[in-house]
Amino acid sequence: MEKQARQDSAAARSKRRHDRNSQSQTLKSGESLDALFDGAVNLFQSRRGYRFSLDALLLAYFATLKRNDRVIDLGTGNGVIPLVLARLHPEVAIDAVEYQSGMVERAARNFKLNQLDGRISLGCGDVRAAGAIGSAESFDVVVCNPPYRRAASGKMSSNDEKQIARHEIHGELGDFLTAAAFLLRAKGRMALVYLASRAVDLLSSMRLARLEPKRLRMVHSFTDSEASLILVEGVKQGRSGVKILPPLIVYREGKEYSEEVAAMIAGKTLNAQSSRSEYLPQRR
Repeated sequence: MEKQARQDSAAARSKRRHDRNSQSQTLKSGESLDALFDGAVNLFQSRRGYRFSLDALLLAYFATLKRNDRVIDLGTGNGVIPLVLARLHPEVAIDAVEYQSGMVERAARNFKLNQLDGRISLGCGDVRAAGAIGSAESFDVVVCNPPYRRAASGKMSSNDEKQIARHEIHGELGDFLTAAAFLLRAKGRMALVYLASRAVDLLSSMRLARLEPKRLRMVHSFTDSEASLILVEGVKQGRSGVKILPPLIVYREGKEYSEEVAAMIAGKTLNAQSSRSEYLPQRR
């Protein structure tokens, strides 16, 4: 038994070395290979261009998904949100669309790297032409981490990937919401993460697009700091009335991740009020 255990361990080490070698063969110049969920999810990212941040992970955990839902990520970037959703919800079908062709190519390699290219459908598209992305009312859920800043606001990066991902250069907030409203079925859900300072812009624009805000959670770096981000989930043609969830705190003292955020980074399934959509009709 001991000998068998040693053989199994050696085989596992050999497989990990083979996997790392395979990954390194597709790592391009100027890229890094990064990991989530204790190495269960790996992805290529540009060292100088756009790189995902914690907000994408928070959004993936916040969104309400049900068995057999069809989900689309508008502005997928490197594909991190579909990768996380596929890991957390193996029973859902996922589409992803991205405007920047270079990032589409990288997302495709990331899906293949994680053996999810058969589960995640990827396309290059523009939210301002939603009809070219998908058919009307063909999705149950839209997730979106849109550009936070207006085209002429804040410091503009010299890097094109960062410019387009962070600023409303090729699509404003209203464009993403209009696309979501077109793609969602009646009573479908849209989940977004956005700057807390633009919360009024987000909520008023969602109502204008007939995506009624139903769940809301503010994100704070520390318990005594102002909110930096807002997570919102809306329902297409939903009734008024919003559920305000307890705040999400990112760090404890000493800048260690809070228990909840550390669990997300490790890829654990959470049993928290943020993971359940209580306004949805219960199955009988």
